[in-house]
Amino acid sequence: DEVNVYDFLSDAEGKAIPYGVYDIKANEGWVNIGIDHDTAEFAVESIRRWWNLLGKKRYPDAERLMIAADGGGSNGSRVRLWKIELQKFADESHLDITVCHFPPGMSKWNKIEHRMFSYITMNWRGKPLRSYETIIELIGNTRTKNGLKISADIDAGIYETGREISEEELGKIALVGDTFHGEWNYMIQSRKDIT
Repeated sequence: DEVNVYDFLSDAEGKAIPYGVYDIKANEGWVNIGIDHDTAEFAVESIRRWWNLLGKKRYPDAERLMIAADGGGSNGSRVRLWKIELQKFADESHLDITVCHFPPGMSKWNKIEHRMFSYITMNWRGKPLRSYETIIELIGNTRTKNGLKISADIDAGIYETGREISEEELGKIALVGDTFHGEWNYMIQSRKDIT
C-alpha cells in the first residue's frame, strides 16, 4: 500500500485517540478509541467503559479500583476535570478510586506502556491505519506469548474542550490525599448515598 510520508489531520478521514486500560492481574487490555478530543471526560469515560464491559464481571465484589496514571495530559494530577469526572464514576460504580500518578518524566515506567501499547505498536507496524475497523482489528489481534489479550471499541462521544472547574466544584470532591505526595496519590471516595 502506498502511504504518505507525513500524517496531517487535514489529509485524514478522521482521527483515532487510543485510551487504554491494562488489568495487570488478568493480563488483559482494553482500548477505547476516541474520535473527538482527548479530554479528562474522555479518559474517565474510557475507564467507565472498561469497568462496565469487563471489570465488574471479573471483579464483582470489588469495593476499590486503583488507577496508575500519567502525571500530565488528560488524566494529569493537576487536571480538575479529571477529578470531577472520577468522582462521578466513583458515585455511579460505588467504588472508592485510588489514583497514583507517575511523577514528572516517569510515565514510561507505567506497565501499560511496556505490557500493552508496545505490543499494539509492533502488531500494526507497517500497516496503514486507514479505517477505524482496521485499527480495532489490529488492536484486537494483538497477542503475546504470555497470554495478553486486548480488545477495543470506538467511542463516538463528543467531548467538550476548555471546560473550567471552579474551586467550589473542586471542593465537593470526596478526595483524600495520601501522606506521601498527596498531589500525586489520592483516593476519591464513592458517595454511595448520592446514586
